[in-house]
Amino acid sequence: MPGERLSFKDMCARFDVTPRTLRYYEYIELLSPDKEGRSRFYNPREIARMTLILRGRRFGFSLEEIRQWLEIYESEGSEAQNKSWVERADRQLVALREQVSDLENTIDELQKLRNDVAKTLK
Repeated sequence: MPGERLSFKDMCARFDVTPRTLRYYEYIELLSPDKEGRSRFYNPREIARMTLILRGRRFGFSLEEIRQWLEIYESEGSEAQNKSWVERADRQLVALREQVSDLENTIDELQKLRNDVAKTLK
């Protein structure tokens, strides 16, 4: 919604994060809410940034990687940011595929050991 503003409490509820998380993201300058007295309000820009932060975390990016990526938009615009995103996503896809392979190997090893032990019980 254009012009939508969320309070601190509403932002926590919308994104299902703790107040501590939201304050930390502000502390490390991922978010910059508007401050009115002691109250914080999050405008559409901050809401969009929070969406991107949480999506990046879900994909396995560090907060520092996310911060750097968000800064590209501020300094170079959306085309540079999108190019950077594709490069970062390619690297992360390789890392995630390696993790999947490692997990498959671990599962296979555990299954074999489990089967060997189960055979001794019969």
